[in-house]
Amino acid sequence: MYSNRLIFKTSDDDEIFYLKDTILINFSHRRNGISTSKLNGGYSSNYQSVFNHHLSQHNIDYLESHDVCEYLTQRCLDLDVDSDNSTALITLARMESLSIVTKSFRNLEVTAITTAGVRTNASRAGDPSSYYEENGKFGTINTILLLNCCLAHETLLEAFMTATEAKSVALDNLKIPSQYSNGYATGTGTDGVCIFSNPESENMLTNAGKHSKLGELIGEAVIESVTKAIRKQVWITSKSQSNALVRLNRFTLDINEFYDNLDENKFEFIRQLQVDARNQENVAITTSILNLIDEVENNLIEREDAYSLASQIKEKSSSHPIRTLLEYWINYFNR
Repeated sequence: MYSNRLIFKTSDDDEIFYLKDTILINFSHRRNGISTSKLNGGYSSNYQSVFNHHLSQHNIDYLESHDVCEYLTQRCLDLDVDSDNSTALITLARMESLSIVTKSFRNLEVTAITTAGVRTNASRAGDPSSYYEENGKFGTINTILLLNCCLAHETLLEAFMTATEAKSVALDNLKIPSQYSNGYATGTGTDGVCIFSNPESENMLTNAGKHSKLGELIGEAVIESVTKAIRKQVWITSKSQSNALVRLNRFTLDINEFYDNLDENKFEFIRQLQVDARNQENVAITTSILNLIDEVENNLIEREDAYSLASQIKEKSSSHPIRTLLEYWINYFNR
């Protein structure tokens, strides 16, 4: 058995332990919940533990030819937990990047435990797929929610929906780009969620939607925990995203064409561009133009009107490199 280090305890006395490659949560009593895991996923009324496990490259290679459920069952043996009454999530994110956030109101408490990596796998619902699943062959932000109230299985599903929307809010707040389209990401291609309630609690709630206090706490906890986990794992913050070049990065176009046709000193141009890209006025101008491009792509405004307005907004920048780059961007999407 591994040596565990207790890092957090909830008001229900559920204990969260940190291991080198795993976050283990032992419940003080049985929990009902829902899980997206291959190990005892779906709904159960008798969960005793849950863990979030970091996959090393060695383990990734191993899983190329082995069953995920069998692997997680072996991990249960290593952790000395009951594999029949446990569930688990797996991720490439580091466990030291874990974020734990608790929100409470009167006798109600919600704890969100999240790891998050979004640089290479961020995607938007409806993006082009990367594989086709048939007969069970294949197809990360992982969040575990602990609720000290009692929820029936249908209310757990409502909580799941609220938590999923909250994750997308956190990504939208940071303007995380999809790696598979020009849109903003709503998650990653491998996200996992586990939500547990306390069936022994006398506080039985019937609504976990956005109008309920429980839904509000779930939303707040997930948004904050996902935001913190992203910062700790990949150093993406509101400050790092406040950059014109970062905002432009979500659009898939060949920027080399722009630089190849640049009729001036490229080194000096790029140097000044990197400086000017952090200017707040230039970030605002760039964002405004990109919003117009989005509006056209979603058939919300006419292309001609957007082109005319974008050209006017571009001229508001006092930076020659920013104006030149934005002109290229506007013309590219007006082809």
